[in-house]
Amino acid sequence: MMQKQSITQKLANPTRFMALSGTLLPWLAGIAVILIAYGLYRGWTAPPDYQQGETIRIMYIHVPSAWLGMMGYALIAVSSFGLLVFRHPLADVSAKAAAPIGAAFTMLALVTGSLWGKPMWGTYWVWDARLTSVLLLFFLYLGLIALRTSIEDESLASKLTAVLALVGVVILPFIKISVEGLSIPWLGLEIPAWNTLHQPSSVFRTDGPKIHASQLYPLLYSALGFTFLFFTLHMKGMRNEILRRRVKALRIAEVDRAREREAVAAAE
Repeated sequence: MMQKQSITQKLANPTRFMALSGTLLPWLAGIAVILIAYGLYRGWTAPPDYQQGETIRIMYIHVPSAWLGMMGYALIAVSSFGLLVFRHPLADVSAKAAAPIGAAFTMLALVTGSLWGKPMWGTYWVWDARLTSVLLLFFLYLGLIALRTSIEDESLASKLTAVLALVGVVILPFIKISVEGLSIPWLGLEIPAWNTLHQPSSVFRTDGPKIHASQLYPLLYSALGFTFLFFTLHMKGMRNEILRRRVKALRIAEVDRAREREAVAAAE
C-alpha cells in the first residue's frame, strides 16, 4: 500500500515546490505590501510618545527588523539541521536563500537602532550587551555568506556552512537574555539581565504588553507585514537558487556530452 506523503515530503520535490511557490508568491507579496503600508500609515498618524516624541516612529521599522534578523538565523539553523540530519533536498536551498535576507534585516535593525539611540541615549552606539550581540549576529551572517562563496565544491560548502550555522545559533538566546534575563523556577535557574541601555520587551511579556494600543496595533501590523515580506523574499530566493542549480546541471551535462563527442571523433 502507498503511504500518504507529508507536506514536507511533497515539498521536498523541487518541481512541486516551484509550482506551489509560483502560485503563492503574488499573494504573499500583495499581503506584505498592504500590511506594511497600513502599519506604517497607522504608525505615522499615531500620536507621539509622551517621552520619546516623534522618534517613536522609528520603532515601526526597527522592532520588526530586529525580530526578523533573529528569526532569519533561526530559519537557517533549522534548515541546516534538516540538511545534516535528514538530508532534505531543499534544506540547503532554504539556508542559502535566508542568509542575505536575514543579514539585511539585521543591518536595518542596527542602523535604525542607532538613529533611535542618538536622541534617547545621546550617542549612536554603545558597546552594551544587546547592541554588541546583535552586531555579532550580523557578523555571523556575513561569515556564513563568505564561507559559502569561498568554496567551489557546493556539497562541501553547504555542509560547512550548516555546521557554522548550528554552532552560531547560541547567539540567539544571548540576545534575548541580554535585556530580559532568564528565569526557570522548576530548574532553579535564574539569570539576571545584563547591564544594557536597551529597554526590555514591551510587547511579548507574561504580564501583558507595556505599550499603548495606539502604538501597539501599528507595530503589530508592521511586524506582520515585514514577516510576509521576509517569506516572500525567501521563497523568491529559493526559486532563484533552484533555477541556478538546474542551469548549472544542464551546463555540466552539455560539457560532458561535448567531451564524449570529441572522444568518439578522436577514436574514429
